[in-house]
Formats: sequence, structure tokens, C-alpha cells
Amino acid sequence: MVPSLPDIMLEPLVRAGLLEDLGRGGDLTTNALIGPQERVRVAVRSRQAGVLAGLDLMRLSFHLIDPAVQFERLMQEGATVAPQDVVAIAEGPASSILTGERVGLNFLSHLSGIASATAAMVRSVQGSGAQICCTRKTLPGMRALQKYAVKAGGGASHRMGLDDAILIKDNHIALAGSVARAVAKARAYAGHMVKIEVEVDTVEQLQELMQAERVDAVLLDNMSLQDLKTCVSMVQGAMVVEASGGITPQSAPSIAQTGVDLLSVGWLTHSVTALDFGLDFEKAL
Repeated sequence: MVPSLPDIMLEPLVRAGLLEDLGRGGDLTTNALIGPQERVRVAVRSRQAGVLAGLDLMRLSFHLIDPAVQFERLMQEGATVAPQDVVAIAEGPASSILTGERVGLNFLSHLSGIASATAAMVRSVQGSGAQICCTRKTLPGMRALQKYAVKAGGGASHRMGLDDAILIKDNHIALAGSVARAVAKARAYAGHMVKIEVEVDTVEQLQELMQAERVDAVLLDNMSLQDLKTCVSMVQGAMVVEASGGITPQSAPSIAQTGVDLLSVGWLTHSVTALDFGLDFEKAL
């Protein structure tokens, strides 16, 4: 089971989505057609196969409109869903359910899409010992949710933000003058709890890094399979080895077999396709 994010973190995002949808005049269609006394039971149903993530946001999209809506979860986060699976039931005032429907489905579909794509990537490298992880290439304001969805799909997270760890990339190295100088400055600045990772583009840069002060991880960016194997052999477990750069479901298995520890995949959070869910009428109450 994937631990849920607390409501205090989720509510501001759901509230912002509802306020955007309600605009200045509220739900004109529902207000015109549905009486306040009408009650309904509806099913949240998957239209596609995939992995579930985001039901708490669906629940909150109803609750913030009307606490009288009852929401029953039927499947757990991280569960595999098939087409036509009912993942939750909602009962209560029909107007409230219709008004909160779209925002909740948007969150559910987006996060389940991330979880589903992550799960497929995890399966593709199974047996290699490598982990699939996401990056900081997330939608502004949505990082915690998107990284949560990656975990629901069996993946791992890289840095949550710039304050988590030191990651020395190509531009940092260019400005510092060399890999060794960049590492030395980072080590002098960092506290004992702060990890340091360095991005390298070539085998020669890795050789320079290994002659510098100790770091915790190396990021091998856009390297060929042969160079990845060479770098893994050079490191010999002295630091965590991460591969990145345009990794796809097709290329991931071969990259994982080079012996790297992590595959960083940005598109899991910035370009993934949503998983389709719908809200189906069950009966009037």
C-alpha cells in the first residue's frame, strides 16, 4: 500500500482547481437543472487498464463542495485496474457531486497516468536491480502529487527540490572551471547531512571526478551503452550510478542491463498521458 499524502497538503490544490472551475457564477448548468433535494449514487469507473493513484483528491473535490457527500474507496492506491473497474462510490446531493466531478477526475486521471507509465517502466527493467526514478521536471505546484504518483507506480524520487541535495551539472562545472574545483567548493559548502552528485557527459569527466574529493553519486548523461558499462566498471560500487537523458520504455531495459543503479525519466511527470476515468450514474436516492 502506498502511504497517502495528508489532506492538509492536498486541499489547497483541490480548492484552487474548484475555484478555477466555478469562476464567478458557480455551476450554471447544475444550478439550472438539479434541485437541492435530489440525491444520487455514482460510481467512479476506470475506462482503461492501468495503476490507480489520486483517489484522495477525488474525495476532496466532493468534500470541499459539500461535506454531506459520502465517498467510499473500493481500491487502494497503487492497485492495478482493468477497464470498467469501479474504484470508488459517491453518494449525496446530486448537485454537489456534479459540480465537483470534473476537478476530481482530472486529478485522478493525471496521477493514475503517471503511476501507470511508471509501473510499465518498472516492469521493463525487472530483474536488473535498477530503479526507475522521476526528476524535478514537474508541473509547477504539482511536484508533491506527481512524485507521489511515481511512487504509487513502483518508482522512486530524485530530489524534491533544490534544497534536498547538491547536484553539480554541466553549467556549474563550466562556471567553476573543472569537475575537481566544483566538487571541492561543494564539499566545503555542504553540511555532513547533504549528499553531493555530479553530472558527467564523458568517460574522461568520470576519470576526473574519481580523482577529486569523494561524492555520493554520479549522473551519466546521454551516454552510449558501451560508455555506461565502462563507467559502471570504473566506479565499482564506490558511489551510486544514475543514467539519464531521453530514456524511453524501449531503451530502458538495455540501459538497466549496463549495471547502473537508477534510471532518471523526466517524461513520467512532464509528458505522460492521462488514464481515463468516468463518473457513472448508478441510481437516484
